[in-house]
Amino acid sequence: MSKAKTTGEKATATAESALENGAAALKTGLEKTLKGYDAFVGYGKETADAVTKSATVAGKGIESINSEIYSYSKQSIEDAVSATKAVMGSKSVHEAFEFQTDFAKSAFESYVAELSKITELSTAATKDAFAPFKGRVQAWLDTVQSVRAV
Repeated sequence: MSKAKTTGEKATATAESALENGAAALKTGLEKTLKGYDAFVGYGKETADAVTKSATVAGKGIESINSEIYSYSKQSIEDAVSATKAVMGSKSVHEAFEFQTDFAKSAFESYVAELSKITELSTAATKDAFAPFKGRVQAWLDTVQSVRAV
C-alpha cells in the first residue's frame, strides 16, 4: 500500500507541476500578447495623429492655393476690363490692334507666371501634407520586430 501511495503522490506531484508550468506559460503568453497589443495600439494612435496633422497641413495648402487663384482671377478680370476700355477708346484700328496685342502678351505672361506659382504651391503643399507620414513604415516594422522579440 505504501508503494501505491508513493505512486499516487508522484502522479499528483507530476500533475501539479504540469498544471503550474501550464499556468506559468499561459501567464507569460498572455503578458506577451498584451504587450504586443499595447505596441500596436500605440502605433495606431501615432498613425491617427499623423493623419490629423496631414489633413490640417493639406487644408492650409489648399487654402493658400485657393487664395492665390482668387487673387489672380480678380487681377485678370481687372486687367481685361482695363484693356477692353483701352481698345474701345482707341482712335484707330491700328491703335486698337496694338492695345489688344499688348494685352494678349501680358495676359499670357501673367498666366504662365501664375501657373508656375500655383505649381510651386501645389508641390509644397503635397510635400508638407505627406511629411507626417515619413517614418510610419519604419515605425510599423519597428513595432512588429519589437513584438516578435518579446
